Amino acid sequence: MSARIKDMLRVATARLGGEQAGGGGASSSSSGFARRESTARLGGAGTSFRRQPQPMAPNVRTVYCNDREANAPVGYKGNSVSTTKYSILTFLPKGLFEQFRRVANLYFLMISILSTTPISPVHPVTNVVPLSLVLLVSLIKEAFEDWKRFQNDMSINNAHVDILQGQRWESTPWKRLQVGDIVRIKKDGYFPADLLFLSSTNPDGVCYIETANLDGETNLKIRKALERTWDFVTPEKASGFKGEVQCEQPNNSLYTFTGNLIVDKQTIPLSPNQLLLRGCSLRNTEYIVGAVIFTGHETKVMMNSMNVPSKRSTLEKKLDKLILALFATLFSMCVIGAIGSGVFINEKYFYLGLRGRVEDQFNPKNRFVVTILTMFTLITLYSTIIPISLYVSIEMIKFIQCTQFINNDLHMYHAESDTPALARTSNLNEELGQVEYIFSDKTGTLTRNLMEFFKCSIGGEMYGTGITEIEKGGAERAGIRIDDDEGKRSASAVHEKGFNFYDARIMRGAWRNEPNPEACKEFFRCLAICHTVLPEGEETPEKITYQAASPDEAALVAAAKNFGFFFYRRTPTTVMVRESHVERMGSIQDVPYEILNVLEFNSTRKRQSVVCRFPNGRLVLYCKGADNVVYERLADGNHDMKKTSREHLEQFGSAGLRTLCLAYRDISREQYEIWNEKFVQAKSSLRDRDKKLDEVAELIEKDLILIGCTAIEDKLQEGVPTCIETLSAAGIKIWVLTGDKMETAINIAYACSLVNNDTKQFIISSETDAIREAEDRGDPVEIARVIKDSVKQSLKSFHEEARHSLISTPERKLALIIDGRCLMYALDPTLRVDLLGLSLICHSVVCCRVSPLQKAQVTSLVKKGARKITLSIGDGANDVSMIQAAHVGIGISGQEGMQAVMASDFAIAQFRFLTDLLLVHGRWSYLRLCKVITYFFYKNLTFTLTQFWFTFQTGFSGQRFYDDWNQSLYNVIFTALPVIIVGLFDKLCSHLPALH
Repeated sequence: MSARIKDMLRVATARLGGEQAGGGGASSSSSGFARRESTARLGGAGTSFRRQPQPMAPNVRTVYCNDREANAPVGYKGNSVSTTKYSILTFLPKGLFEQFRRVANLYFLMISILSTTPISPVHPVTNVVPLSLVLLVSLIKEAFEDWKRFQNDMSINNAHVDILQGQRWESTPWKRLQVGDIVRIKKDGYFPADLLFLSSTNPDGVCYIETANLDGETNLKIRKALERTWDFVTPEKASGFKGEVQCEQPNNSLYTFTGNLIVDKQTIPLSPNQLLLRGCSLRNTEYIVGAVIFTGHETKVMMNSMNVPSKRSTLEKKLDKLILALFATLFSMCVIGAIGSGVFINEKYFYLGLRGRVEDQFNPKNRFVVTILTMFTLITLYSTIIPISLYVSIEMIKFIQCTQFINNDLHMYHAESDTPALARTSNLNEELGQVEYIFSDKTGTLTRNLMEFFKCSIGGEMYGTGITEIEKGGAERAGIRIDDDEGKRSASAVHEKGFNFYDARIMRGAWRNEPNPEACKEFFRCLAICHTVLPEGEETPEKITYQAASPDEAALVAAAKNFGFFFYRRTPTTVMVRESHVERMGSIQDVPYEILNVLEFNSTRKRQSVVCRFPNGRLVLYCKGADNVVYERLADGNHDMKKTSREHLEQFGSAGLRTLCLAYRDISREQYEIWNEKFVQAKSSLRDRDKKLDEVAELIEKDLILIGCTAIEDKLQEGVPTCIETLSAAGIKIWVLTGDKMETAINIAYACSLVNNDTKQFIISSETDAIREAEDRGDPVEIARVIKDSVKQSLKSFHEEARHSLISTPERKLALIIDGRCLMYALDPTLRVDLLGLSLICHSVVCCRVSPLQKAQVTSLVKKGARKITLSIGDGANDVSMIQAAHVGIGISGQEGMQAVMASDFAIAQFRFLTDLLLVHGRWSYLRLCKVITYFFYKNLTFTLTQFWFTFQTGFSGQRFYDDWNQSLYNVIFTALPVIIVGLFDKLCSHLPALH
């Protein structure tokens, strides 16, 4: 049963669109730090907030928990779901409508109708049978697919869950659940609806859930019930719960939820942390108790099961034009024959009026009627010029190409992860062979997304002796020999999953002897406390495992462990850290840090903060985030350290490392109480809650003290440079769209062979003196004007320079490098043409610091402006909009879940497999289908033209040259197999081993 449920839920979520497609960045970034909040507590006791219930707006849903009678008047939808396309009554009309939307089928329907009239030269059965056969095959296929959906629906709707009846649990099918019911979900069970999390068998009211069926993330997430409902674990206790939930109306936003729970006139704010979504499963928890908030098609997962943008291949669009050309040819032939009939007819040819024909069809006294009637006769006679089996044959060929050739290609099988290539659609096979532009994400697509803590800067001192692959490549390009001693020191590094670092100055407690031991201590504590990682397994450094929503998080926590600050336990309100060498060398102590507030990471904030209290009562805000975001919020003073750290950041970026800045701030008790009241009010708001929370966060995330920065290495995937060189040699232009810093992006471009020392680079950056001066003055209008003028001038001058370079040295490669801030202005309608013109001249383009929306905008710009076949490839939810914007979308089955794969047309495990997918399968498919289509048109034209020439010998009377059945079955049976064999096995050349 669980397998069926899982399969169905995957089908339901495989087409996630809406919120995720348009705002893929938010969802991806939010998953980067798992969403969870802790109840704000101060002084060791939970803080209660008693407020009078506020009047609710009309767009707010009110749910009475454990009270069906009170919810009955509203008429909420039931929990039964249906994902079928048809019902018994609608199958035939809807199915036929779908089939006759195709021009060819509509044409043959018209021919079949004409063949039933007296003017038809052929028996109607000979036209109706082939059309019926084609329709029957298509309808059987539709019915089979819909029957499978119906069976999945029945399995889901009839799955059982424990529901509270009186003071005992009763097993009930999912479909009978109603809004407001109290349910119990056992370990490894699936949530049947969107539930308000009330209580758990775990201490402190927490539970662990897996959201793989929802967003592809396999890492466990923590959810926490409200303290007010922790006791409702037993049926006796739960039966007395009569709370009222006032929340938002059903929507498709997976990562947001606003509402209030009113219990005994006490209003308690609800957040996504208390919502358990349908499709997720319970892990590491005996059972939980929840109240049903949204049911059936109003659950978030069902509201997200919408169609992704429909994609049609360029060849298919051209095929429609070719068929229209055949229509024109057919019409011309019929006009010639009809006019000839009107001219040729005479009294002596009375015998041409065969028995059963319309009397006036060959009456020479009315030549106009003869012409019109002959016209319809010839349309029926020449109908074979349009191949009735063309679409069916092409669909069959494409389907077999996908299932047998692409999916089973061992050259695209990744043994390490046991992941084969997967063609998720068969509509775009030939499109792969025509791709001219590739838009690629960097992290997890070009790189492995296996993050390792590699270097760091603490208090203005740089630590870490390793040398990255990009540094080695840069040294080789510059002709510099790498010092062997450096390699030996790197080889002696402590190397475990997520940690590849060595520096004797701060390892094994040696940091106490550094010039800035206090900065080191705060640095390590920030790594150990400011995160949302879940520890699993034995609480020992050797055996513990960390469940992190992103590899970056796990790498930072692993680094803290190796520096002597071992995070080993988490409760909803506490983080336990085993600290070594803090008081004196060799001392070890377990320290509980109380987490008061979590200010979550998202793509807008680009930072995460926690407010924690030390055992001695000290209140500290720890913050980590992007360098530009953290630097904006630093306190005045200490310019030397800021300048030194910025230089270190630039060095890390040049080495291809991912950087984060760490900062902290001490808070007084009075400051915290004032701020926390505003924070609680923002959490309780039902409108614009996220916006208000961001505004409140700004009040406390200021006057920070910079501790240092981290540098994490993400190595290139195997075979990426070779793959890019091969694709470039094939004339394909490759663009890299990344959120990393410009220095990192440029060095990755070097490492990937996108650019080299001979490449002429056009760099458009917002880090110029003129822009910095405008920023210092602080006028946002002037800043925008200065940036836009700078971008406009750069685009025009670079465009002119690129054109001259192409004329003078055509063999020299050109590369455009632009950051996200400048790109925002370059995408303005007034500058878009200049950007496109310069981009199309360049051989490669690197866009850094770009948002998910900008990725999609750049892809659409080239797709519509250049009118070339585009391909987007990515591995995360922030790449979904880019993948759906291109002609062909490729998803990488990587470390960031399956959202990119679920939104893609094809899925592969490694970037290097693009070589086979495009240059082998894409090329083969394109050439084969072109031959199939031309073969179809050739054989049907020759078949019909013999009939056309015969018409001249029969006085344009419409006599047939072929037997009725021979004419009708010519396409459907007699010539079907040779075409299909050509479409499946024809090869211009063999599968070259040199590609591997």
